[in-house]
Amino acid sequence: MRKSTTRDLTLAAMVAAVYFVLCYFGNIFQLTFGPVQVRLGEALTVLPFLFPATAPGLALGCLLTNILSPYGPIDMIVGTLATAIAAFLSTKMPRWYLAALPPIVMNALLLPPMWAWAEAGALNGAFWAAYTFNMWTFVVGEALACYVLGSVLLLALPKIRYFRTMIPERRLAAR
Repeated sequence: MRKSTTRDLTLAAMVAAVYFVLCYFGNIFQLTFGPVQVRLGEALTVLPFLFPATAPGLALGCLLTNILSPYGPIDMIVGTLATAIAAFLSTKMPRWYLAALPPIVMNALLLPPMWAWAEAGALNGAFWAAYTFNMWTFVVGEALACYVLGSVLLLALPKIRYFRTMIPERRLAAR
């Protein structure tokens, strides 16, 4: 395991701050915690594909955002865990177009049960209806954020000389 450099720590901190600001801005329009959740900050969850050092920053940004969550401490734990796992898995994706899959899958698997429980309570018919609705809204919201907005980042950042020098060569080849 390589040591983190000052650049890595700075990049992670900047991603955490940008994630939080984008989600806070999205919350003004009911996107961050709304019925169909399209967190603008989730577009950044593809960044670990190009910059593995951003993974901890995404988890921190998600944790800070989830402090505002109407679902309380459980969202801080489960939501942050989903983002942390997704960020780690994004570093392992073999191609750029697969980098958005881990956030979509992790959020679709881990968050809907929590939201359904908060909305419907016990494991009854209402729970399963809420679970199914939430799962699909998470898939749609994450796909919009990660594939639409995130793909723009994955395609644009390597073209910028400043960022290109920070991207591992194997990632440039995987584009």
